Amino acid sequence: MQNEVLNSVLAFASALAVFVLALVQLVKHAVNLPKNIVPVIGLLIGIMVGVAAFPFTELGLVLRIWAGGLAGLSATGLFELAFSDRKGSTKE
Repeated sequence: MQNEVLNSVLAFASALAVFVLALVQLVKHAVNLPKNIVPVIGLLIGIMVGVAAFPFTELGLVLRIWAGGLAGLSATGLFELAFSDRKGSTKE
């Protein structure tokens, strides 16, 4: 039972990561933010997307929050590690 729930959360987080990444990139290009707070922004956007995704899954609220948080951290973390320098602002 526990393994099935974890698999569902991780699968949902994987699906949400694409949308979270797009929204974080939109925020980064629209607002001038210090780059060191981008992962926090990704976490918050991921949680909001996870909560708002209730029509698309049968997961409970807490599991959707976890999936959204994981999606936000993984999406921004992978993108920031791979493609950007950690100094300066997001909009230069």
